Amino acid sequence: MTRRWSLALAALVLIAVLSIVAMSRWPPIHDITTDVDDPPAFMALLPYRTGSVSPPEYDGPAAAAQQQKSYAGLRPLIVSTPPSAVFEAAESLARDNGWQVVAADRGAGRIEAIATTRMMRFKDDVVIRLRPEGEKTRVDMRSKSRVGVGDLGTNARRIRAFLATLAERVR
Repeated sequence: MTRRWSLALAALVLIAVLSIVAMSRWPPIHDITTDVDDPPAFMALLPYRTGSVSPPEYDGPAAAAQQQKSYAGLRPLIVSTPPSAVFEAAESLARDNGWQVVAADRGAGRIEAIATTRMMRFKDDVVIRLRPEGEKTRVDMRSKSRVGVGDLGTNARRIRAFLATLAERVR
């Protein structure tokens, strides 16, 4: 066997092992949200999703059940800060994260952006929704990959990190 074939075989074995590890650790879902009952919908991002393998609609009850099992602590952010201040901080944070902000509608309380993964340069779509909740502001988020069946936890990590940083900025 030539060296080239040996390297190719070793790469295939490595990919197989990594795939088995990934499947046992992360669920095969790629549409993550803080509100599985009323997930924020993509609007401004719809033209960017044309030709995407994954449709813009939420993946539904099966994905919600898998998400709740695997990412049980993923919840909306609720803060005692007025929506306008939270909106400003959220839009600024999205830009600080290097996301391409496609729409920022202060009146509707929604921000839509494209986040690009570092290693493989995959495009993931993000929508942030702000709603007043009594004297507080509720921030919901959704992050969905355009390709693949699973995301190796990327979208859940993105939401958790964003909401944790946003909470620090608005409290």
